[in-house]
Amino acid sequence: MKKKIIIIGAGILGASTAYHLSKTNTDVTLIDRNEPGQATDAATGIICPWLSKRRNKAWYHLAKNGAKIYPNMIKELEEAGEKETGYKKVGALSVRAKKETLQEMKDIALKRRIDAPEIGDITILSPKETRKLFPPIAEGLGAVYVSGAARVDGSKLRKALINGAIKNGVKYIQDSASLIVERQTVTGVRLSKSNIKADTVIATNGAWMKELLAPIGIAFSSSPQKGQLIQLHIPDIDTSAWPVIMPPSNQSIVPFDDRVIIGATHEKKEVGFDHRITAEGMHRVLFTALKFAPGLGNGTIIGTRVGFRPYTPEYLPVIGQIPGYKGLIAANGLGASGLTTGPYLGLQLAKLALEQPLEIDLKHYDIRKAIINE
Repeated sequence: MKKKIIIIGAGILGASTAYHLSKTNTDVTLIDRNEPGQATDAATGIICPWLSKRRNKAWYHLAKNGAKIYPNMIKELEEAGEKETGYKKVGALSVRAKKETLQEMKDIALKRRIDAPEIGDITILSPKETRKLFPPIAEGLGAVYVSGAARVDGSKLRKALINGAIKNGVKYIQDSASLIVERQTVTGVRLSKSNIKADTVIATNGAWMKELLAPIGIAFSSSPQKGQLIQLHIPDIDTSAWPVIMPPSNQSIVPFDDRVIIGATHEKKEVGFDHRITAEGMHRVLFTALKFAPGLGNGTIIGTRVGFRPYTPEYLPVIGQIPGYKGLIAANGLGASGLTTGPYLGLQLAKLALEQPLEIDLKHYDIRKAIINE
């Protein structure tokens, strides 16, 4: 008899988990209420973790392996007929003014390439060479070029993963879900007009997990961080082959075939679920982007987006079984690197639900760190 698994939340993490499970002998139902502000739909979409100076080894393990599994995952989706994945390997330019800083970044990348050959070529470029690859860049900025970096449209990838899962037999329901608990065991979910039983429920609903777990007495410590971004169209210029730009800031510049995405903001947690596009947010995005790429100033603003990233107390993803309840697994806290780590964490969630060996040590991502003991 097939194991029945329900996944609540179909952002990049939930969609990836459903897709990985769909390739097993499992009865899977994916539920999402299409809440506006989903982080996956409002991410800039850079897949290039190798130049990060973030020292947390547990985070880097997730990010490195997330980037590693992308090519095979995209190939599988395309072979299944999902051609619009939003993913393309275009390389990345990490821009800086000082040659010493560029050399430091190259040295970091070379060390990391030893166990991550997917980084590809690593080259220091002069300001002239940098401008040749990305014409709008500011004068005097050189770059470390990494050929293995990619861009991804989170909305398109999410849709491709859901479609791929459905083709493999996953049921996709758009509805609100609450947990059904019997004697400290989660036995299924309650929808607006029906109930569904399951052997395991996996919660992957991002910034809204606190709301899901509160009715069963779990005080989950996760905060929504608001991010706003802008979509630009550059008149009469083909941006499809431009590399992604990683300036010395927490915002980025990501060219796609028909637009260039700039942003996103990293706003205070106290903002909550404020869906407004604000003047301050737009100013911050434009000021940062034009500081490093003034040539984008003639671009036409064709759209804006807002999303809410889930952050846990230690700014590191958490994953595991919810303490005190059987049949309930969760993962949260992917933050700004969700598009990089999501597919890999989804694979680990699938393995955890099927009681298979994991490729991560759960003690480094202990979900109890995000639960408030009252």
